[in-house]
Amino acid sequence: MILTGPEITSASQDGRLRIDPFSSSQVNPNSYNVRLGPTLLTYTDEVLDSHRHNPTRRIQVGKDGYALQPGELYLGHTMEEVGSDCFVPLLFGRSSVGRLGLFVEITAPIGDIGFHGLMLTPTRPVHVYAGMKIGQIMFFVSDGAIDLYSGKYQASAGPQPSAYWRDLDASAVTS
Repeated sequence: MILTGPEITSASQDGRLRIDPFSSSQVNPNSYNVRLGPTLLTYTDEVLDSHRHNPTRRIQVGKDGYALQPGELYLGHTMEEVGSDCFVPLLFGRSSVGRLGLFVEITAPIGDIGFHGLMLTPTRPVHVYAGMKIGQIMFFVSDGAIDLYSGKYQASAGPQPSAYWRDLDASAVTS
């Protein structure tokens, strides 16, 4: 079951859902618009290694925006802190952003209960701006016992690079 706009508003008011800051103007019929935060990360190595930490470069999106380039993966965050201990969030790019050739969160749209973040992949150069409505989150009612997310990205602030290497068994890592 998907929460409707009025139920998103109600759940954010009674504490079942946390959206901070919350704006009623960002509520849709069955989703909530989220805005791009001012910080992006991009990887600095040409080849990424899933068995090691990959260095990143921090980018501040200024008032004049920032031009994303094709062939780059940008890790971003939303201005809103979104979370819930009972609803499962699904993040999608907005169609107007997709029509600019910018894909938002195409590989991992399902957020674990209690987690948020986003990935940006441009198909052509496109300027983005902090505060622009970048995506929309839908909330699903969970059924059954809840095991809250407590993974490697829990309680992170801002964009986070991959920590896949932390999941690897030491015997699987080769030098």
